[in-house]
Amino acid sequence: MAKDLARDHAGRSGGTPLKVAIGVAVLGVLGMLIVDHGPWNKPKMQPAFMASSTGEAARAAGAEVTPTEPKLRVEPEPPTPKPVHPVNPAPQ
Repeated sequence: MAKDLARDHAGRSGGTPLKVAIGVAVLGVLGMLIVDHGPWNKPKMQPAFMASSTGEAARAAGAEVTPTEPKLRVEPEPPTPKPVHPVNPAPQ
């Protein structure tokens, strides 16, 4: 019985799905190369913009720059964990 199965598999070519997969992969890679590096896809050079401050650069990009709220003169205490009291206090 094992010889019959081996004989059936030995005569089978079975390369069609592999050939189709390779063909699809090759066409996909060629398509990406044509789209990414075609003659119509040339890099567009822009002159460098030199801003003297962050606000100036933001305004040049079209952002609205608003000042931050001033800090309070006396800041509140930051929340800290309370100290832990021992379960059994030491006798005095």
